[in-house]
Amino acid sequence: MAKSKAPSILKVNPELKKGKLAPIYYFFGEDSFSLDSALSSVEAVVEPLLSSEFDREVFYGEDRSLGEVLNLAAAFPFGSEKKIIVFKQFEKVKDKKPLKDYALIPADFTVLVLIHYGTITNLSSEPYKTLLANNFIFEAKQLKGNTLVDWLVSYSESKGKTLQRENAQVLVDMVGENRSMLETQLEKILLYLKDKNEITIESIQKVSSSLKQFTIFNLQDALAEMDKLRAVEIAFNLLDNGVETVFIVSMLTRYFTGLSKVTELESKNIPDQAAARIVGTHPFYYRGYKKARKLYSDEKLIDVFRALLKADISIKTTSLDDKTLITILISEILQS
Repeated sequence: MAKSKAPSILKVNPELKKGKLAPIYYFFGEDSFSLDSALSSVEAVVEPLLSSEFDREVFYGEDRSLGEVLNLAAAFPFGSEKKIIVFKQFEKVKDKKPLKDYALIPADFTVLVLIHYGTITNLSSEPYKTLLANNFIFEAKQLKGNTLVDWLVSYSESKGKTLQRENAQVLVDMVGENRSMLETQLEKILLYLKDKNEITIESIQKVSSSLKQFTIFNLQDALAEMDKLRAVEIAFNLLDNGVETVFIVSMLTRYFTGLSKVTELESKNIPDQAAARIVGTHPFYYRGYKKARKLYSDEKLIDVFRALLKADISIKTTSLDDKTLITILISEILQS
């Protein structure tokens, strides 16, 4: 029997825009950005319906029992058209089954929002089965790859700006796949643009430069020039700004994999625009690939891939701190 599947949390906002407000929203998943965003959207719709601060309450899983919260949800508002109750950290509630009975006949004057940080292994069990049957439960999955790029393009459009997909991919490559960090960086870019309409590769670079924050591309450039001190400085800056070691190793693996293809592409006279797509980079950066390939022979690249594999294994199997691990990796990449 196939497992039940909850609808995406991304479906909530379009329904809210149509004026459809449900009595219960059970939001769960690993994408905290989506969970917080969906909660904000619900609160924005309910806000005009509140005339008393007493009709807005927030609880946490460790502070109140589910029974207490459901009793409050069943009580009439203090004078508002609606009341909203937000119950965060719902994953910490041990006995969730009483929610089933409330979900069968929810109070129509209450909007109950339950936030569950993490996954649910069995949606066929109660109260999830009942919530699912009544369209009250939504999953916030981590956005990755093309879906994350699509979100960046769409988010930029919602702010009145144009962001080309290849530039959105550069932003993901710079920042990583953490949506909170991506939104923060994008907001900084929007402030920099002012009345300009397009987010260009130049604006993305200039904002990073003005904030004195290095990017993965700066690290690639330093390695391309075989500048060890500069590479270590940039790598430490990335780590200090929240970039994960596994992301750095992954991006460097992608970079050197692309670098290994350059000689063949040049021998076939592939135009730079097309070659950039093949190696997985923005055309703006491809000239750096061609320059670096002259310094990295096939034999040298074999050593580089050994170092990258060693670093990847170390992340998973040793207790080395991030800066030590990255310093060793850079030293092994640039050893003569």
